Amino acid sequence: MSETASAAELTDVEQKSLGEIPHPSLPEGSSIYGSTKVFPDYQAENGESYFTLVHGIAHESSVSFVAVLQATRALRKGFEAAIYFYGPGSLNCLATRGFPTVGNSAFPGEHNINNQLKTFIAEGGKVYCCRFGLSLHGAREEDLIEGVIPTHPLDVQDALIHYARKGAIINSTYQL
Repeated sequence: MSETASAAELTDVEQKSLGEIPHPSLPEGSSIYGSTKVFPDYQAENGESYFTLVHGIAHESSVSFVAVLQATRALRKGFEAAIYFYGPGSLNCLATRGFPTVGNSAFPGEHNINNQLKTFIAEGGKVYCCRFGLSLHGAREEDLIEGVIPTHPLDVQDALIHYARKGAIINSTYQL
């Protein structure tokens, strides 16, 4: 291969394999899924709440990010919305994420959860974070994203009771 070549040299069999099915099979922007929404686009009725529990580790669990997105959507539909991070989920609330320095993304999307939590709080959502969950991983309370409300370990159960008694829709995510 010459110094100016940018692609690997392929054998005849490798070339044949690549050519069997044209790529991309559909041009960018092609639709391969329908767009029919099956259920109504519900909006909150007066006084309704949406409560999310998150027990998933940041960047090890897409369920944590999706839960924040769902809570944000509920907030925008008019629900009183709150997210409660506990156990390893507490790590999602750290403002000190970044490498090589705080705030720098070592990979695309490293700050997705941070940014979405800031948006959620700015739009009126409440975010709770269990102090015991932080302590399990040596995380410090002063490193929480601004506006995140630290809570006592016994608050996890009582928060669930509180929102259940309010008739909240409860979304509980759990991943390890």
